[in-house]
Amino acid sequence: MLQLKQEIRKFIVDNFYYGQDDAALTDSASFLENGIIDSTGVLELVSFVQEQYKIHVSDDELIPENLDSLDNISKFVARKMDTVSA
Repeated sequence: MLQLKQEIRKFIVDNFYYGQDDAALTDSASFLENGIIDSTGVLELVSFVQEQYKIHVSDDELIPENLDSLDNISKFVARKMDTVSA
């Protein structure tokens, strides 16, 4: 799961964290509360994880508990990947 989190972190830093110190982006930092990602950015993030990890994110899964931090999205994607491979 560490590699998964690193890949997602790289996507977020490259696409949303323009010129900021990415060391300040903690694994539990809320993307929305900290202004890192807005609602459009969430859709970009979802598109990335669907394409990168060959999973499907349904509308009812578009909730902060799944997508609003590196910890949350990494755990969510790992669960979805386990479901797909099962």
